[in-house]
Amino acid sequence: MAPGLNAVLALAQRWRRPLSLLVVALGWGALALAQPLPARAQTPQGDGPSATAPVSTVNPSAGPSRQAIPTGLVSIESDLQRADQTTGVITATGNVRILYADKGVMATARQAQYFSREGRVVLSGDVDVVQQDGSLLRAEQVTYLVGLERITARPAANQQVFSRLRLTPTPKPGAPAVAP
Repeated sequence: MAPGLNAVLALAQRWRRPLSLLVVALGWGALALAQPLPARAQTPQGDGPSATAPVSTVNPSAGPSRQAIPTGLVSIESDLQRADQTTGVITATGNVRILYADKGVMATARQAQYFSREGRVVLSGDVDVVQQDGSLLRAEQVTYLVGLERITARPAANQQVFSRLRLTPTPKPGAPAVAP
């Protein structure tokens, strides 16, 4: 094996857990794994709902009665990715798309950074975080503090953060179950 390839493989092995934490950090809610997720990709022009276009569908289950076996796989696509062992910062820039099929979470942004020493994830630039149940968070910047499980979303200048959540009532003990 070439010496350069050994260095790349060693770096990839060292950063495997922080990269998976980056996407685990994006899953701030419990997800139902049985329904497909329409994924979205960003386009260079426009703001709001018209600035996204469908690109694929995630179907983590083979059928309605069988749930997928968790794989722990995280896909990160971007124009450029780099990891700095000195600072402990992993950065993906340009058309960033993060998919964590096990959790049914997909995020897009212009840049994603994981600060491993601080346990902080920062997505910036037209950020969309979509959960499998249809929940959506749209902002200019989303910061997630891994240890505290706290998210902060900031809008672009003169804009607002948008979120769409699916609220599921918690059944009270002894109450009859309600069909969806």
